[in-house]
Amino acid sequence: MSPSSSNRTSSNGIDKLDYRPAASPRRPLLHPDPESDSNRPSQDNSYAGSFFEQVAEGIMERDRERLQRQFVRWLSFVWAVVNCLCAGSITAYSLYGHLFQSRLHYTQFQVNIVSICAELGMYLPVSVFGYLCDRLGPGVPSFLSGIMFGLGYALAAFAYHSGPPPSAGGHGWAFGVMVLAFVGVGMGTSCMYLSAVTTCAKNFGRGNAKGIALAVPIAAFGLSGMWQSQVGSRLLFERNPDGGRGDVDVFRYFLFLAITLLCVGIIGAFTLRIVDEEGLIDDAVEELERSGLLAQNEFFSRAASIHGYGTMETRDLSDSTFDFLQTEADRLKQHAEEEARKKTWLLNEETRRYLTDSSMWWLAAGFFLVTGPGEAFINNLGTVIGTLSPPHTASRTSPATHVSIVAITSTVARLITGTLSDILAPVALAYQHHRGPESVDNSLASLPPRPRKFTVSRIIFLLTFAFILSLGQLLLASGVIQNHASRFAAVSTLIGAGYGAVFSLTPIVVSVVWGVENFGTNWGILAMTPAAGATLWGAIYAAVYQRAAGTNKPGVERDPNDVLCYGSKCYAPTFWAMAVSVWVACGLWIWAWRGPVGWKRRGIVV
Repeated sequence: MSPSSSNRTSSNGIDKLDYRPAASPRRPLLHPDPESDSNRPSQDNSYAGSFFEQVAEGIMERDRERLQRQFVRWLSFVWAVVNCLCAGSITAYSLYGHLFQSRLHYTQFQVNIVSICAELGMYLPVSVFGYLCDRLGPGVPSFLSGIMFGLGYALAAFAYHSGPPPSAGGHGWAFGVMVLAFVGVGMGTSCMYLSAVTTCAKNFGRGNAKGIALAVPIAAFGLSGMWQSQVGSRLLFERNPDGGRGDVDVFRYFLFLAITLLCVGIIGAFTLRIVDEEGLIDDAVEELERSGLLAQNEFFSRAASIHGYGTMETRDLSDSTFDFLQTEADRLKQHAEEEARKKTWLLNEETRRYLTDSSMWWLAAGFFLVTGPGEAFINNLGTVIGTLSPPHTASRTSPATHVSIVAITSTVARLITGTLSDILAPVALAYQHHRGPESVDNSLASLPPRPRKFTVSRIIFLLTFAFILSLGQLLLASGVIQNHASRFAAVSTLIGAGYGAVFSLTPIVVSVVWGVENFGTNWGILAMTPAAGATLWGAIYAAVYQRAAGTNKPGVERDPNDVLCYGSKCYAPTFWAMAVSVWVACGLWIWAWRGPVGWKRRGIVV
């Protein structure tokens, strides 16, 4: 290049807006070309603009879906709490149990039969109701609970209103009608409670707040007996001849419960929903496949059989065939018609593993030995109070007061243990319950994510509050409460706190050890044990009470309508035995935790 041309180039630099190619020496760079399609307005066909608009719309749609899921999740949580706030009406049984004796002339055995049948209705079918929650969602059990509550309490109201049964010398409905009514009440309790707790467990069980997410509805269940007993004793009461407030008007009280619980259950059928259940199932299936617990991929086998490779071993397939079948297996997983089959397969597998785990049976045995005495105390609280003062003497305390004490202390204990277990319990690895002997996660078991400096196992909380429950039983059995009814509040406080914490911590332990995918069924199976416990200890209490009642008037022919008992001999032997039962349960829980096949040996952090 000559110096002259170089100078010309430097002095007349190329302008980016005035570039003139040879074919069009006078056309600026941004001038539209009349011979091309570029003479249309660029914004009319802006591919970049269309792309970014689609991206923005996609982001907005994703945000709307996320907000909608969050709204459904929290709406379900709120109504789950409402369900539990109403479901525990059976815990107010002591409010009117003694009136079955004085008004309907039921014996203590009959009063206990009614409560025991309610317990059986509540606990025996609980695994079936849990199965319905897992398979059909929580809305169906909530609807069933409303129907069973409505029919049960309506039938009980009219059975009570009819008066003493023929077996007691009256002309009212037969005793079996009251039993049938309370079986319906028990089943409604189980349905409403499980639908609420399962909703919370599945919607929040994979986060760091699983303890409080379960503790809140379970605590609300304990509060239900308190507010319902207060409504009965302060609003739906009978008038004494002097115009003062008397006992609860049982007929009106039962009708109030029938209408209220029917409405709550039906609304719950439309508001209780599991959010992102498909993702929960997919993650669990993949983890089971990865863990080594499954010898072969179920969906891989399905794809192989469809394409004619079903009888061949995986190692005999070529790499290309294996890759093709793996792609087909993934496609089957995502196919809509396979979703239901995949869910059923997973839940059946989880149930099988749960039932074959020996530690579950030790946990269940301990739960049976603790909850039975607790249920028997709550159901017979009114008659226990009656034994503390001489017959025909006005008591300084009322069953409604102690039902409220039990409810409040139970609620506080559930909230405290649920919160503290989230804060202080050791951090567990995700899907730790799916680890098998060949799982890669076993090599990482000693490295949990962000370990806490100070931890307290949930089992320590469980043992501590079980012991607190036994202290209340020992205090009552010792006889220091006799003729001092005002001291009975200490018993109600200790037993209420212990019982509430045990009922809060046990489902949390189940969700941690065995996961939340099959929580309704797993917890339902374990929750059947209180039925047997309540039956056993209710019968023991009734036998001791009836035997002591027959010795109240030695040498005097006993009035068949005089079914009341007075003195520590009416209850002391029963509560000594109850305390021992709780201590045995603590030993079983320690064995399930630290025994040869316990959770600690298996690397499961509780």
